[in-house]
Order: sequence, then C-alpha cells, then structure tokens
Amino acid sequence: MRIAQVPPLYEAVPPRFYGGTERVVAHLTDALVELGHDVTLFASAEAQTKAKLVKVRDQAIRLDPAPLKSDLAAHMSMLWDVRRRAHEFDIIHFHTDILHFPFFEDMPGKTLTTLHGRLDLKDLPGVYWRWKQFPLVSISDDQRTPIPFANWAGTVHHGMAADLYKPHYEPGGYLAFLGRISPEKRPDRAIAIAKRLGVPLKIAAKVDAADARYFQEKIEPMIIGQKLVEFVGEIGDDAKSDFLGGAQALLFPIDWPEPFGLVMIEAMACGTPVIAYGCGSVPEVVEDGLTGFIVHDEDQAIKAVSRAMTLNRREVRRRFEERFSATAMARRYLDLYARQGATRPDMALVANG
Repeated sequence: MRIAQVPPLYEAVPPRFYGGTERVVAHLTDALVELGHDVTLFASAEAQTKAKLVKVRDQAIRLDPAPLKSDLAAHMSMLWDVRRRAHEFDIIHFHTDILHFPFFEDMPGKTLTTLHGRLDLKDLPGVYWRWKQFPLVSISDDQRTPIPFANWAGTVHHGMAADLYKPHYEPGGYLAFLGRISPEKRPDRAIAIAKRLGVPLKIAAKVDAADARYFQEKIEPMIIGQKLVEFVGEIGDDAKSDFLGGAQALLFPIDWPEPFGLVMIEAMACGTPVIAYGCGSVPEVVEDGLTGFIVHDEDQAIKAVSRAMTLNRREVRRRFEERFSATAMARRYLDLYARQGATRPDMALVANG
C-alpha cells in the first residue's frame, strides 16, 4: 500500500522535547514501514524516519529561531506539495485537523483524517457539517462527544514504539508529573497531592508563552522554597525511561476533556502506574486497578498513591504492549485504510495483519 503521512509542522517528527501529534505520527510511520508498506512522510527537514521523507520546511516551527514566521503559510505550502503528488498514493493520512479540507474536496475518499485535539470549540461544528465527506478518526471515543454527527470512520488509540522506553520494575521514591504547565493539566493538583503525602514530586514540563503568566502566578509560588517539589523543565525521549520508570506513579490530575493523553501510555511503557482524574479519554486508557487508578478528587488520589505500590509493574508494561504498541496502532489504521478502498490486492494479507 502506498501511504502518505501528513503531520503538522509545529514540532519535528519525532519532537525533540514536548509534542504529541508529531510523536504519534513518527511511531505510526515507522510501524507501517516495518509492516511492509511504502510510506512517504511530509515533514520538516530534521525528521527521523524509516519512510521516504519529503522535506517541506527547513525546520519545525516552534523551535525555529526566526522572529517572524507564518505557520499558516508553511502548512499551505506543504498541502500544495501533497496535492501535487496525490496521484502517487493509495491513501493520504492527514493529521492537520481541518486545514486540508478545501484542498482535497474532489478526493475525500482517498483521505483519512485523524483529529488530535479537543472538539468542543466554537465554529468547529459548522466545518464538520460543511465537509461531511471527509472520513475522520478519533483518538478516543470520548473525543467525539461534541460532534457526534461527524463522518466518523473509527477510533484508534495512540501507540508508540515498544522498545523506545526501558521498563523499571522497582519503583523509586517520588511521584512524576510530565507534559505541559497549563490550567487544564492541573500541576497545582499534583503539587497539593505530593505535599499532603510528604512524597517528593518531580515536574518535567514545558511552559508555553500562553501559559507563562499562569506558571509565574500560580505554580512558581507553590514550588519556591519547597524541598519536596523539583521543577525539571522540558525533557525528551532519551530522559523519559529514567524519569517515568523511577517514579512510584505518574500523576495525571487533568481538568479538561483530554482527547487521549500520550503521557499515560509513556508511563505504562516504563512499567509505572498512572493515577488519573477521570476526565475525557482517561477511562479508555487506564484500566482501574491494573495499570493505575481513576480518581475524582484529591482524597481519592492520595489513597491511590499507596495502592499504586501494590500493582504489578510487569503487568502494567504487558498491557501497554498489548494495547498501545506502535504495531497495534498501525494495524488498526491499516484496517481503516482498507475500508477506504485503499488496499491493493497484493497487500490485503498485510493490511489484515
């Protein structure tokens, strides 16, 4: 099968530090190549991939030091390249939300679009009514809630390369928070939980410009002078095995309709249980009492921390491999590609696993 993968250009593929969508696309692309498919990745020049790389920008947008740049122009140029070469592919898999819809109105059946973000935003329903011909993929069933009428082709949970992180089967003496400092991610809850327990907390997170004030006014005062709380900053994949694997548990105390939450399966890959507030996708990802605990308030979270120490970390890792490996994700997508009529006869057996 000839497959094009089209991610956004904000981060490298895979990202050097924080980044969800581009990281998932990197794992998916390599897994599809390993399964024997002819895959072309449209991405910035620093992409690391087993696929054929079409370089559509010199570097990813977020870490580009140029003071003046247009993310819209960069994406439009990429979509023009994809459109020009559309005849070369059996399926074009977009991860660019809605931006490509007007470019591909005459060939929606040749496309599949995975939506990676929240869908409860004003104006989005109108777009999905107007372009109902495009088949869509959700990354959790819960993500679909705001637009149930959309043209859903299926749900595919994220996956990642099984050998990327090394599992740790003996927990360390701290709790972990990984991701992004923002009001909806609720690092303040994680700090409060750690303080009540008297257990050290390590926070590895990026601070976007949009969240700088929240960090300075809300989070920094909770950290300054606190021996229990260590702010590590933004980390890459090379540091996650030790950071996550050395933790008693990952705290995922979110307060928003999380579409998926990649950090949860990153922790599971390291054998680390997840303690997550039951919002958005969490009940679909965390198996309560097996790979972690789903909680609804601070008191429940505190009780869950001690209970997490009783969970079998080898079983946590095993469930990650079964449910969230990149190969498992790729096979689910191959099923959807086949339903779109993209499977060539000689590749039917591969597409069906």
